[in-house]
Amino acid sequence: MSGYKPLVKIYTDGSCKDGEGGWSACLFYKTDSLFIAGRESDTTNNRMELTAVIEALSRLITPCYVILYSDSKYVLDGMQYMYAWNTRKWKTKDKKDVSNSDLWKKMIEVCENGGHTIKKKWVKGHTGNINNETCDSLAKYIRDHPEMVDKIR
Repeated sequence: MSGYKPLVKIYTDGSCKDGEGGWSACLFYKTDSLFIAGRESDTTNNRMELTAVIEALSRLITPCYVILYSDSKYVLDGMQYMYAWNTRKWKTKDKKDVSNSDLWKKMIEVCENGGHTIKKKWVKGHTGNINNETCDSLAKYIRDHPEMVDKIR
């Protein structure tokens, strides 16, 4: 089967409160699942949303067909523009600095180095999608419980 790539479904979410942030991702391959999470201080919600996707894609050890589910339009829309920002030396069309360019550079790296085909799907947050809700809960939990970081990864 030339060109075959395993199908992996990834759900991600990020959370931030008073500068304390958490991120999480749920990866699904056939009947296997992997839940990962982490946290940072002095951060923003957008940085946590980006980190969740970067960390999830970094876990894949072979080129995959990825369906990426996120409730973050910032991340999903940004993935459309990141190559243009890179070409413009991390400036927007209006010549303003791109926010979080350090993470967008990492996003390009994991997308290119992984050889993945990524289909992005937006899911509305807090509407009962069990996988999105799980990621949301996990991101908030790890944000509020730093002592648990090493126990979840």
